[in-house]
Amino acid sequence: MIGSGGTRIRRLAASLAVAALVLAGCSSGNDATVYGGSFTFTSPGGKTEFSYAPADRKTIGALSGPTVSGDGTIDVSSFKGKVVVLNFWGSWCAPCRDEAPSLEAAYQKHKASGVQFVGVDVKDTASGAQGFLSGKQITYPSIFDPGMRTMLSIRGLPTGSLPVTLVLDKQGRVAQIWLHEITGGDLGPVLTALTAEA
Repeated sequence: MIGSGGTRIRRLAASLAVAALVLAGCSSGNDATVYGGSFTFTSPGGKTEFSYAPADRKTIGALSGPTVSGDGTIDVSSFKGKVVVLNFWGSWCAPCRDEAPSLEAAYQKHKASGVQFVGVDVKDTASGAQGFLSGKQITYPSIFDPGMRTMLSIRGLPTGSLPVTLVLDKQGRVAQIWLHEITGGDLGPVLTALTAEA
């Protein structure tokens, strides 16, 4: 009887594992957990800054969601042809508050040269997120994602601390990642180089 029960448990576990794999590949196509891209993040040796040469760049999967303001949806794929800065933040995050003015200044400086900034507000409340954007006078759009589906959709990206910033090249491929607070001085050379690429 014990052996029979153990066999049933093993069969159940195997069935659940197969079901999980099947579900992982299914999606409505309208959520942020679609794994359509080929990029998987790996972090060797505790580094917090990563640059990818053109030959090594991979695309992220579908990433979209409702705006913090509640007046529509942002789909990052609609910005293909532009360099895109994705900044994951939360109103409760002190380094996010510190870097916000520098990000807005960099956006104003580079937007005319084909750069689009997109914020992604995670683990937050709508009122907290709206207050943050208003107080920091952020003019670029942000996705409201309290459940972190957008961040989790980028395979391997650490979700334990914020801020996290990715820069996508004109083809939607990951060219740069920072796992810490950044300034316009960090962004400037990267954006200048990427906008100059064919």
